[in-house]
Amino acid sequence: MRNLIALVAGCLVIATASAADPGVTPSAKNAAVMKALEASRAASASGSASASAGGAGGGTLPAIAPSSTSKPPARMSEREREEQAEADLSAKIQARLAIMKANQAARVAAAAKAKKAAAAAAATAAAAPKVYSNHWSYDGETGPANWGRINPEWAKCGSGNRQSPIDIRDGMKVELEQITFDYKPSSFNVQDNGHTVQVTLSGGNFLTVGNRMYELMQFHFHRPSEERINGKGYEMVVHLVHKDAEGKLAVLALLLERGRSQPVIQTVWNNLPLEKYDVSAPSVVLDPMDLIPARRDYYTYMGSLTTPPCTEGVLWLVMKEPVQASPAQMALFSRLYPLNARPIQPASGRIIKESN
Repeated sequence: MRNLIALVAGCLVIATASAADPGVTPSAKNAAVMKALEASRAASASGSASASAGGAGGGTLPAIAPSSTSKPPARMSEREREEQAEADLSAKIQARLAIMKANQAARVAAAAKAKKAAAAAAATAAAAPKVYSNHWSYDGETGPANWGRINPEWAKCGSGNRQSPIDIRDGMKVELEQITFDYKPSSFNVQDNGHTVQVTLSGGNFLTVGNRMYELMQFHFHRPSEERINGKGYEMVVHLVHKDAEGKLAVLALLLERGRSQPVIQTVWNNLPLEKYDVSAPSVVLDPMDLIPARRDYYTYMGSLTTPPCTEGVLWLVMKEPVQASPAQMALFSRLYPLNARPIQPASGRIIKESN
């Protein structure tokens, strides 16, 4: 600043001198200017030295405090900006990791809680009595192919090797013992049980074969016949279910073919209840002996019940001579049950005997 003042002062002196003395030549003017510049430099140097001395010697000149607006803020270098950006990113990553760890800890705790709850529920379910379905049918998900999976007590329906019905082939022709029938007119009731029409008789009707006596418990109908004879099926079949004193079962099968009216079947149809599952108990009697054909030859083998639970160990007696029933009688049953027959089951090498 002092340099600038000295320079301006020299210039003013020269300009004033030139204006007052017009006889001064240009070269003289230049010389004067040069002298003024040199004087300015000398004054500047002197001022600087004085200022330095004053600063070193503790002069009385007051120190001027820097103004907050006199110096612009320092600009960051490229490297400094990169380092700052890395620091910011690292801080964000650390914060994100902390959140992720907290979330994972929460998930682990929730999973442990859910596992504990599931174990408690499983223990409760295991302790509770199991309830299985008793519903079965002849088609769909509850049909014969699935009977063994519906209820554990019906497992034999799917895993047994002596199941019925079968296609009766290659029977061993032997002198079979004659079946002795001790049937008599009896009171009865009739029910459409949702699977067939079933007739339950009062006691006192017996069948004897193989030195064992079986009492007739009930008979029912299937359409078409469940049994086949050398591949041939029949339009219907009647199954007469018997039980001996030890609880062993014997089933007598009567194959039905079209012909004259059957009196026992007509008596049953006459007394059908109006609603499914209702039971009709008529005042008339029924003689099961009227169902038995005149010819008593038969096939025999060991099998099972043809409906769940498919109990095995059942003695089967299939009469060779079919029983006749009228087309109208068969048509009436077909309106109720167009199909209620279990499919043929594997013979599994079992022995089949037939009357010679």
